[in-house]
Amino acid sequence: MEKNYYTQSEIIENTINDYTHKANYSVVKMALYGLIAGLFIAIGAQGSLLAIHNIADPGVAKTVAGVVFPVGLMLIVLIGGQLFTGNCLLFMAGWDKKISWAKIAKNLAIIWLTNLIGALFVAAMCYFSGQFDFNHGALGAYTIKNAVAKANVDPFQGFLSGILCNIVVCAAILTAASAKDVVGKIFGVFFPIFVFVISGFEHCIANAYYLPAGLFAARNNEYVEIAKEVYHLTEEQISSLTVSNAFLNNLIPVTIGNIIGGGVIIGGIMFLCHRSKKLK
Repeated sequence: MEKNYYTQSEIIENTINDYTHKANYSVVKMALYGLIAGLFIAIGAQGSLLAIHNIADPGVAKTVAGVVFPVGLMLIVLIGGQLFTGNCLLFMAGWDKKISWAKIAKNLAIIWLTNLIGALFVAAMCYFSGQFDFNHGALGAYTIKNAVAKANVDPFQGFLSGILCNIVVCAAILTAASAKDVVGKIFGVFFPIFVFVISGFEHCIANAYYLPAGLFAARNNEYVEIAKEVYHLTEEQISSLTVSNAFLNNLIPVTIGNIIGGGVIIGGIMFLCHRSKKLK
């Protein structure tokens, strides 16, 4: 009977070959795959916010968010897309000398930018479509609260959290790659991403939805007043939700952390264990 999974060495070899192929796509194809991946992650992010916005217990809220959020990566794994955090596994193809580091840098830059554009599109659509009016504006207020916290994260803590995040996310991608059937891939994604979400680790592309969504929501005075009343946010805290704080405190340090967690730690260790001739 044929086994319905790949061995550990086969997973790494298949992943290197897959990402080598992706790095050789045309710029247009990369950009389109990047956009769709950003859309999918943002949809999972907005769904998780909606699911938890009225749950008072933080433990229960994180658990519910952990159940909903993984749908974004499931969509990418099953129907396609290039996600920046997952594409950090391109480092393995670089060490295996399948592609140049210039191509890796080019791919990661294109995918990061187009993931952000896709996530920003979803944030804008949710705001202008009235999505944040849900529960009399409570969702909009919670979206502001969530974004304020992320815009004011300590950059070093965000960097470290980003490392932890992409250790788990890239482990999820490799776990999904171990399965030959759809159900196996779904479970391979679900449990690691569930843990990443309930742990509160920082993911640059998810944050590319959360932060713009909060910036959009803060344009609405009704949402702002609810956020002040329910979450006791001050005017100073809300005014700290700026594009510069979003990038300097969160997106940039988290992105660097994600690269190290996924590309250097997971990619590096897996490459050394399964592909490096020095360890054979």
